[in-house]
Amino acid sequence: MAGLIAYGAYVPYHRLARTDVAAALGGKGGKGTRAVAGYDEDTTSMAVEAARGALASDGLRARVSQLFLATAAPAYLDKTNATAVHAALGLDRHVLAADMAGSVRSGLGALVTAARSPVPTLTVLSDLRTGLPGGSDEVAGGDGAAAFVFGGHRNGAPVIAELLAHDTVSDEILDRWRLPGTPVSRVWEERFAEEIYVSLADKALTAALDHAAVDIGSIDHFVVAGLHARACAAVRRTAGVRPEAVTPDLAGAIGNAGTAQPGLLLADVLDRARPGELIALLVLGDGAGVLLLRTTDALPAHRATRPVAAQIAQGSAPMPYATYLSWRGLLDREPPRRPDPEPPYAPPAHRRTAWKYGFVASRCEKCATRHLPPDRVCTSCHSVDAMTDEPMADVRGTVATFTVDRLAATPSPPMLVVVVDYDGGGRFRCQLTDATEADAVIGARVEMTFRRTVTASGVHNYFWKARPVRTGETEGTH
Repeated sequence: MAGLIAYGAYVPYHRLARTDVAAALGGKGGKGTRAVAGYDEDTTSMAVEAARGALASDGLRARVSQLFLATAAPAYLDKTNATAVHAALGLDRHVLAADMAGSVRSGLGALVTAARSPVPTLTVLSDLRTGLPGGSDEVAGGDGAAAFVFGGHRNGAPVIAELLAHDTVSDEILDRWRLPGTPVSRVWEERFAEEIYVSLADKALTAALDHAAVDIGSIDHFVVAGLHARACAAVRRTAGVRPEAVTPDLAGAIGNAGTAQPGLLLADVLDRARPGELIALLVLGDGAGVLLLRTTDALPAHRATRPVAAQIAQGSAPMPYATYLSWRGLLDREPPRRPDPEPPYAPPAHRRTAWKYGFVASRCEKCATRHLPPDRVCTSCHSVDAMTDEPMADVRGTVATFTVDRLAATPSPPMLVVVVDYDGGGRFRCQLTDATEADAVIGARVEMTFRRTVTASGVHNYFWKARPVRTGETEGTH
């Protein structure tokens, strides 16, 4: 039996209230909030966080044979972004890592490709949505990522949702577009594409149901995703699915995450679905696509460690609108009177890939001293080349001391720097993110997160930061 064997989702900590946008610019900002990627986050770093959740089960990383990263907002062009995700996860060198980038529909393409694949495949959907200040894309958008591993019993992992059928319909529709190098999308009048999408959705859904030999009334969870809000709403109303089976789109709490929206909505359903229920995921965008999944008895024991609803509930208080604009590069603020930061250099970064991307430390085989960063010579017993690699990304720690630096170069001053004592030994100094000055206290519990530390000379420098362990999170979850 082929199907889904694991999943994970990532909703950024920060929130922007739509009423604050309206208060600053006038007009109607709407109700609720949207999720906002931090100043040190992009689609690559969010993809890592979602994938870490999907690969939390012991031994699952070793089974992955392919990795696909789908995004409409890649951190790099020309260069593959999925390879940074691959490195951060510590996957085997022979795992294919490739991007499916440039359009929102790439998320559907990645899901269908992974579902069809004969080998265990990790597919990650990640997006960072923005628009002109006060525009509908800005207030309705959202940021986030979701990850799914497709495989089967023969791959050594239980299937939590069996793939019953899938179908796609493609159509060239000029309803949304963005030229290379332009920062925001342009949208045609929504009435033009609404009826087209409703018709395409009906064709794809009917074909998938026929292939699976099930009727529309047996759908227990009907998930509709896409950036065309009117078309999505119309499909939910007219598809013929039982009203109680139509799932919420979460737009009021986190916004529409574009490429990642179908993944976030599917993850939310998997967080609460019962065994034996039928899930229909329908995605609109340059056509329509449907995946039909039947949950299995294995689902309750293999749910994601961080449910989508819990991440939504743990979001920050709404941030100032001016801060959001500065993080998105739409408002320039005075930089510190310091030299510009230097970019990372390719040769040393490549030599230290396991440390820089995977946060892999070393432990002395003679005296068990842990070293961060890894070293050849033990600082305690002075043994040489007697080290064992030890991944640290999922190890939590305690703040031993901290600094609030108001002069360091950072898009979100002040910079918070902490010295962390890790469970099981080892100490390291790093930045504290997703936090305020009140969170930087001695004794605070922290965990590690993959972030972009700086972008200089067109080069992104990725590394690991600490973030507070939020109230309600249990020890043992990353």
